[in-house]
Amino acid sequence: MTDQFRSVFDIIGPVMVGPSSSHTAGAARIGKMVRTIFSKEPKTIDIYLYESFAKTYRGHGTDIALVGGLLGMEPDDDHLSESLKIAHEKGIEVFFIPQKEAAQHPNQVKIIVSDEDDQLSVTGISIGGGNIQITEINDVPVQFAIGQPTFLILYKDVPGIVAQVSRQLADEQFNIATMNVHRDGVGQDALMVIEVDQPEAERMVDLLKQISNVKSVHFFH
Repeated sequence: MTDQFRSVFDIIGPVMVGPSSSHTAGAARIGKMVRTIFSKEPKTIDIYLYESFAKTYRGHGTDIALVGGLLGMEPDDDHLSESLKIAHEKGIEVFFIPQKEAAQHPNQVKIIVSDEDDQLSVTGISIGGGNIQITEINDVPVQFAIGQPTFLILYKDVPGIVAQVSRQLADEQFNIATMNVHRDGVGQDALMVIEVDQPEAERMVDLLKQISNVKSVHFFH
């Protein structure tokens, strides 16, 4: 059943974030990650909730936390409890869609954000203590956990892109710890997830964006 988010008239009195860090801090961080990857404010948000998230998303404040993150808020933001009201005032359509089928993790959510030009799908899980993992981006399986300095690079799959990115990092003395490459097919959209050893690697973002056929670069630490 699709449940469009509560209207401003349903939000009466203070909305308190629930006690579970998996359902609140982790959810907010998943939302914030999706917002960062999308790189702009979406017009429509579809939130597919699984297992524990699907059963308790209202009572535990998961709905508030996810939307707060999607608005760019941190888990401890003073305005997090007002996230649904703020989204409504901004004209953002938000739909919560609880799912009945089993998932790989009890605290799993798939978020699809879109505007007039673009759409992004991200699946994430909250693994406890406010920690999260991203498991799919645009339906492509990934292994992406916050903690290690990590580049997320979206690009068109053409010959030489992986080599150019690796060479650029090497030229600037950054050591690659792990690299995972995922693609839809030859010549289609592809994704690189690169963990590096140096936390100051954020300065590489602009340099990597200059590589031909690279669509976007994000750095997380």
